[in-house]
Amino acid sequence: MQQPPPAARLFDAIAEEYESAFAASEGRRQSVAWLLGELPPGSRVLDIGSGTGRPVAAALAGSGHRVTGVDVSPVMVELASRHVPDARFLLADIRTHEPEPGHYDGVCSYFSLLQMTRAEQRAVLARAAAALVPGGVCALATVPLDLDGVEGRWMGHEVTLTSFSTEAFVHLVEEAGLSVAEVREEEFTPATELATPEPQLYVHCRRPR
Repeated sequence: MQQPPPAARLFDAIAEEYESAFAASEGRRQSVAWLLGELPPGSRVLDIGSGTGRPVAAALAGSGHRVTGVDVSPVMVELASRHVPDARFLLADIRTHEPEPGHYDGVCSYFSLLQMTRAEQRAVLARAAAALVPGGVCALATVPLDLDGVEGRWMGHEVTLTSFSTEAFVHLVEEAGLSVAEVREEEFTPATELATPEPQLYVHCRRPR
């Protein structure tokens, strides 16, 4: 039997514990507020790595947008479907899932790329950009560290992390065909002893018309 991807095993295990540990992120709250301020009423929004559905999908659906969440974790998809019944959640690996091109008014991805290789992250961002309508908006977040397949322990589990510096990630976003509108960084301390303080990078962008 084929083993589930590492990200699925990790987030199946931590589920709501992850939600509570990272719920107080002011950077993410501001990023979602930016997204809500840019989206036309009743927008179609793709939430990549939708997790438990809270707070992102819940805020979007609560504002009247049509949300499709995609997550590789069956536990997360089940929780999100209960937490945000007005949204649609798909169990899929975004590394191979192909959103319909030009279909979404908005795309967001909050910290969902970190267990992918750099090549996979490039491919996912390119498909995310292509999924937007011309003029559509995109909110992205990652941990801006120059890491390539670094093994460590996070939330009590062994993980392999890959990321980019701020400058390299912004270049990656532009390479995907998106125009960057805003870049913000903050230091965030999770509400758990199982994770240490981390830098967080928020990139707000749009697909040119």
